[in-house]
Amino acid sequence: MTLKALAAALTLTLFTGVAHAAPPIIEEAKAACVVGERIDGYLGIIDESAASDTLRREVRDINQKRKDAYQQLASANGVPVAAAAKVTAEKLINGAPSGHCVQDASGQWVKKP
Repeated sequence: MTLKALAAALTLTLFTGVAHAAPPIIEEAKAACVVGERIDGYLGIIDESAASDTLRREVRDINQKRKDAYQQLASANGVPVAAAAKVTAEKLINGAPSGHCVQDASGQWVKKP
């Protein structure tokens, strides 16, 4: 499968809820730049001091769901899991709203303009 086809398949996965079905605590944390989208396709905690145990648990749960989805997609399409995650990361980072924090290509956290 080409990366373009993989991207199309991942878009379907994203819109069926794997990556976007975030509870309010995650959405609020993203808006406050406590949590952001990492370049590897997973959520990252940016501000450890502002992250409650509940928020950490939600981030772990979402990341586990993403990992499972990436593994299934990668297996079904004969690509590495990291490739499936990377394509998703690009879509999530590009689609993040203004004011949210995401990792740039070097892995640094930046606020989207």
